[in-house]
This record gives sequence, structure tokens and C-alpha cells, in this order.
Amino acid sequence: MTDAADVNTLSFEKALAELESIVAKLEGGNVPLEESISLYARGEALKARCDALLKDAEARVEKITQDSDGRPTGTALLDGE
Repeated sequence: MTDAADVNTLSFEKALAELESIVAKLEGGNVPLEESISLYARGEALKARCDALLKDAEARVEKITQDSDGRPTGTALLDGE
């Protein structure tokens, strides 16, 4: 496991993979209490990183705009429809 400060540099895929690994370890129930607490804290940081990256991606998603005949006219930010 790496330092908590590096969570903010992880890609979504790496953060999610590490989070899944932590969940599996904790669900297994074979981890000492102190390590469980440390893993849980790391998992919370990874979850926050994944959430932030997803929100950023959602903000950048665009939808195709169309004219009255259905022809593409450009793009606009996705407004949560």
C-alpha cells in the first residue's frame, strides 16, 4: 500500500482497482484491527478520488444538439437530462 498523499495522483482505474482490493481484504475478515482501520481510511480516500474524477468527467460530457429537422448542429454541455 502506498502513502495516502499519492491518492490524488491516481487515475480512476488505479484508484478503483485498489479500492476493490481493500474491500475484498476487509470483507475477508482476516485482517488485524489496526490494519483494518488503516485500510478503511485508505479506502475512504480512494472513494473520494473516484467520486471527484467521475464528477469531473460528467462535467465534461457533451451532448449533440440538433436542429428542428434532427440534423446535428453542434454540441452543448450535458445538463443532466
